[in-house]
Amino acid sequence: MPPIDAKTKVCAVLGHPVGHSLSPELHNAAFEALGLPYVYVAHDVEPGKVSEVLEGIRAMGYRGLSVTIPHKVEAMHAVDQVDPTAQGIGCINTVVNDDGRLLGYNSDGLGAISALRNAGADPQGKKVLVLGSGGAARAIVVTLAREAPPEQLTILGVKMDELKTLVDDAQNQGAQNQGAQSQASIVGGQFTPLSLQDEMAKAEILLHCSPVGMHPNENSSLVPPEMLHGEITVFDVVYNPRRTKLLQDAHTAGCRTIEGIEMFLGQAIVQFELWTGAKAPAEVMRQVVEAKL
Repeated sequence: MPPIDAKTKVCAVLGHPVGHSLSPELHNAAFEALGLPYVYVAHDVEPGKVSEVLEGIRAMGYRGLSVTIPHKVEAMHAVDQVDPTAQGIGCINTVVNDDGRLLGYNSDGLGAISALRNAGADPQGKKVLVLGSGGAARAIVVTLAREAPPEQLTILGVKMDELKTLVDDAQNQGAQNQGAQSQASIVGGQFTPLSLQDEMAKAEILLHCSPVGMHPNENSSLVPPEMLHGEITVFDVVYNPRRTKLLQDAHTAGCRTIEGIEMFLGQAIVQFELWTGAKAPAEVMRQVVEAKL
């Protein structure tokens, strides 16, 4: 690793709390693997202080930031320019300092799309079912609508106002992106056993974006095992535990399965490449995450 000196480019994660973050170890290992003159640190920032911190970042010439809970919305309003996909999502998790101009991005949805494609399950042109309408679902759905429009994108949720807003926003974002080869058909519906059964019978890809099954409720799943079939790819954004009950049931049913850590890795790879312009050492980054989880 090059020496840390005045020429070293600094990246950081902003969060509150932030002591649990894997990002410093993950990105520093990646910088070291490529011999890049970068270092990554963590800053615990209290809510309401993000604008001040970003001005300091600009003044000190930090190269980039990861932005995590609870600062993703506050940071979006404090940067100079926001990527259209991140604007549609409504928050950012990545900042790039381009010669004093702070650019905001959201790599979460791109990380999910990358994870799907790496598993041989490109969502573009497929029938995709999303369970949940919160933050994770929003990042993935809006990014899908703009970047990899499925043939059919169905979202089932329990908070109907939130669900309607997500469907409307995703439809608008898909229509605005002239680069999309085709616009997805996006619909939302109330999550019930019957609606789930109907949609599972048609889906080619299932994206589980609710906290159900997360530690300490590892024995919970929204999807009864009998609804799973071998023609469907199941992606669970929950990564603690790595093998949720949903993924275990899906594996037993013969489904292709994708763990939540793939989304975490995918978004980190997007961040690394935005900051450095270099292809990320994905296997090095994976080893760090797997060793910790």
